[in-house]
Amino acid sequence: MPNKDGTGSRWWHGKFRGCGYRITLAREVILDVLSKTEDHLSAEDIYSRIHAKHPNIGLTTIYRTLEVLSDLGLVYGFDFGDKRVRYELAEGPKGAHHHHHLVCTSCKRIVDYTDFIDEEVKLLQETEKGLSQKYGFRITNHLIQFYGLCGDCKSKG
Repeated sequence: MPNKDGTGSRWWHGKFRGCGYRITLAREVILDVLSKTEDHLSAEDIYSRIHAKHPNIGLTTIYRTLEVLSDLGLVYGFDFGDKRVRYELAEGPKGAHHHHHLVCTSCKRIVDYTDFIDEEVKLLQETEKGLSQKYGFRITNHLIQFYGLCGDCKSKG
């Protein structure tokens, strides 16, 4: 299937083929939905976005497909404290897009934090190195979520 600009196949096709998985309609549609949003979508959110166009893809299929996509490392699932797993792509067509999350405990707003300063990068590298040495653990990735009040909620309180 061509990209929106008409070139080649979608970036995730190679990931499936490399792992021996078929590219099913449900997998294609879910990855397409996640690739077109900055939101962190739950399985129910994804279902509501695709149901009109793809009524044969049920919520159970979406849950199973998200589990496969997570196992393949194509999507990450997060629980931001509301007991609903929300998903985002692990990477896009340009590769990994590492970021952290700022989660407002009042309004539940989630901000993807990507504009790291040099001191933050250095601190994380030193932390990873120290943990690796201390525990004999090879760190390949990390997830950091900060919880607090966003500017709007902070000013209300």
